[in-house]
Amino acid sequence: MKALTVRQPWAWAIIHANKDIENRAWAIHYRGDILIHAAKGFTKKEYLQAKEFCQSIGVSVPQLNLLSRGQIIGVVTVVDCQFSETGAGWGMPQQFHWHLANPREITPIPYIGQLGLFDVPDELVRKAMRAATLRTNA
Repeated sequence: MKALTVRQPWAWAIIHANKDIENRAWAIHYRGDILIHAAKGFTKKEYLQAKEFCQSIGVSVPQLNLLSRGQIIGVVTVVDCQFSETGAGWGMPQQFHWHLANPREITPIPYIGQLGLFDVPDELVRKAMRAATLRTNA
């Protein structure tokens, strides 16, 4: 399955706070489900800037030490991609806006992220999704 590494708290916001736009400098032609991998690294300054932005649109972000890092944390569906001169909501100006839908949390999978879209073995994903389904139905 395809995966995308996203820095925190943005990865958390995609899965838990209805962040339905991912801003990138490059377009994506793929449509369908992708895994969201929470990057291992980020700076406190990046976190504070993201937290301030989220608060400005009414989203309360968990504390830094509570955010998963270096793990695949969920699945989301890429439904469209468009370049935008202006920004609104989660969208930033002068970026490609990847339109996302149907976020699903999964049992976290420790994994090393990569640049761009990358492949994760399907068997790892199946195990995590089964565990999440069992946890939901319990």
